[in-house]
Amino acid sequence: MSVRIIELNGVPASDVLPIDEWETLLKRLKTLQDIAYAKAAMSEETFPAAFADRLLAGDAPLKVWREYRGLTLQSLAETSETTRQMLSMVENGKADPSADLMARLACALDCDMDGLHGETQRR
Repeated sequence: MSVRIIELNGVPASDVLPIDEWETLLKRLKTLQDIAYAKAAMSEETFPAAFADRLLAGDAPLKVWREYRGLTLQSLAETSETTRQMLSMVENGKADPSADLMARLACALDCDMDGLHGETQRR
Protein backbone atom coordinates (compact mmCIF):
# COMPACT_ATOMS: atom_id res chain seq x y z
CA MET A 1 0.00 0.00 0.00
CA SER A 2 1.43 3.36 -0.97
CA VAL A 3 0.24 6.03 1.43
CA ARG A 4 1.34 9.63 1.34
CA ILE A 5 1.17 11.45 4.67
CA ILE A 6 0.48 15.18 4.67
CA GLU A 7 1.77 17.08 7.66
CA LEU A 8 0.47 20.30 9.12
CA ASN A 9 2.92 22.18 11.34
CA GLY A 10 5.14 19.11 11.44
CA VAL A 11 2.34 16.81 12.64
CA PRO A 12 0.66 14.14 10.44
CA ALA A 13 -2.73 15.57 9.46
CA SER A 14 -3.95 13.50 6.50
CA ASP A 15 -3.23 10.37 4.52
CA VAL A 16 -3.50 10.12 0.77
CA LEU A 17 -3.62 6.82 -1.04
CA PRO A 18 -4.35 5.84 -4.62
CA ILE A 19 -8.04 5.44 -5.45
CA ASP A 20 -7.72 1.75 -6.37
CA GLU A 21 -6.23 1.02 -2.94
CA TRP A 22 -9.00 3.07 -1.29
CA GLU A 23 -11.66 1.09 -3.18
CA THR A 24 -9.99 -2.19 -2.17
CA LEU A 25 -10.11 -1.11 1.48
CA LEU A 26 -13.79 -0.20 1.15
CA LYS A 27 -14.58 -3.61 -0.38
CA ARG A 28 -12.77 -5.34 2.49
CA LEU A 29 -14.68 -3.25 5.01
CA LYS A 30 -17.98 -4.13 3.33
CA THR A 31 -17.07 -7.82 3.43
CA LEU A 32 -16.23 -7.59 7.14
CA GLN A 33 -19.53 -5.80 7.81
CA ASP A 34 -21.43 -8.49 5.90
CA ILE A 35 -19.71 -11.18 7.96
CA ALA A 36 -20.58 -9.37 11.20
CA TYR A 37 -24.24 -9.01 10.15
CA ALA A 38 -24.41 -12.69 9.18
CA LYS A 39 -22.94 -13.77 12.52
CA ALA A 40 -25.45 -11.59 14.37
CA ALA A 41 -28.34 -13.03 12.35
CA MET A 42 -27.18 -16.60 13.01
CA SER A 43 -27.19 -15.98 16.76
CA GLU A 44 -30.90 -15.10 16.72
CA GLU A 45 -33.20 -17.98 17.50
CA THR A 46 -35.29 -19.26 14.64
CA PHE A 47 -38.41 -21.38 14.90
CA PRO A 48 -39.79 -24.18 12.76
CA ALA A 49 -42.89 -23.60 10.67
CA ALA A 50 -44.85 -26.02 12.87
CA PHE A 51 -44.26 -23.71 15.84
CA ALA A 52 -45.70 -20.73 13.97
CA ASP A 53 -48.52 -22.84 12.52
CA ARG A 54 -49.66 -23.84 16.00
CA LEU A 55 -49.69 -20.23 17.20
CA LEU A 56 -51.58 -19.12 14.08
CA ALA A 57 -54.06 -21.95 14.56
CA GLY A 58 -54.91 -20.54 17.99
CA ASP A 59 -53.10 -23.02 20.22
CA ALA A 60 -52.31 -21.65 23.67
CA PRO A 61 -48.98 -19.83 23.39
CA LEU A 62 -47.82 -21.11 26.78
CA LYS A 63 -48.41 -24.71 25.72
CA VAL A 64 -46.72 -24.18 22.34
CA TRP A 65 -43.65 -22.68 24.01
CA ARG A 66 -43.56 -25.32 26.75
CA GLU A 67 -43.73 -28.20 24.29
CA TYR A 68 -41.24 -26.53 21.94
CA ARG A 69 -38.76 -26.28 24.82
CA GLY A 70 -39.41 -29.96 25.64
CA LEU A 71 -40.77 -29.28 29.12
CA THR A 72 -43.50 -31.08 31.01
CA LEU A 73 -46.11 -29.20 32.98
CA GLN A 74 -44.39 -30.38 36.16
CA SER A 75 -40.89 -29.28 35.17
CA LEU A 76 -42.10 -25.85 34.03
CA ALA A 77 -44.14 -25.49 37.22
CA GLU A 78 -41.07 -26.20 39.33
CA THR A 79 -38.87 -23.84 37.33
CA SER A 80 -41.41 -21.01 37.42
CA GLU A 81 -42.43 -21.61 41.06
CA THR A 82 -46.07 -22.39 40.46
CA THR A 83 -48.22 -25.50 40.33
CA ARG A 84 -48.81 -27.93 37.50
CA GLN A 85 -52.53 -27.35 37.97
CA MET A 86 -52.16 -23.59 37.53
CA LEU A 87 -50.19 -24.05 34.31
CA SER A 88 -52.79 -26.48 33.00
CA MET A 89 -55.54 -23.97 33.75
CA VAL A 90 -53.61 -21.19 31.97
CA GLU A 91 -52.93 -23.39 28.96
CA ASN A 92 -56.61 -24.30 28.73
CA GLY A 93 -57.82 -20.70 29.10
CA LYS A 94 -59.37 -21.30 32.51
CA ALA A 95 -57.09 -18.96 34.47
CA ASP A 96 -55.43 -15.62 33.83
CA PRO A 97 -51.87 -15.60 35.14
CA SER A 98 -50.52 -12.63 37.09
CA ALA A 99 -47.87 -10.44 35.52
CA ASP A 100 -45.39 -11.88 38.00
CA LEU A 101 -46.15 -15.44 36.92
CA MET A 102 -45.95 -14.44 33.25
CA ALA A 103 -42.51 -12.95 33.88
CA ARG A 104 -41.33 -16.16 35.59
CA LEU A 105 -42.73 -18.28 32.75
CA ALA A 106 -41.07 -16.11 30.10
CA CYS A 107 -37.77 -16.44 31.94
CA ALA A 108 -38.14 -20.23 32.26
CA LEU A 109 -39.08 -20.56 28.57
CA ASP A 110 -36.43 -18.08 27.40
CA CYS A 111 -38.92 -15.92 25.52
CA ASP A 112 -40.47 -12.48 25.79
CA MET A 113 -43.63 -12.06 27.84
CA ASP A 114 -45.29 -10.86 24.63
CA GLY A 115 -44.66 -14.30 23.16
CA LEU A 116 -46.83 -15.85 25.86
CA HIS A 117 -49.81 -13.59 25.25
CA GLY A 118 -52.45 -14.40 22.72
CA GLU A 119 -55.90 -15.67 22.32
CA THR A 120 -56.31 -19.10 23.80
CA GLN A 121 -59.07 -21.37 22.72
CA ARG A 122 -61.38 -22.31 25.54
CA ARG A 123 -61.85 -26.03 25.41
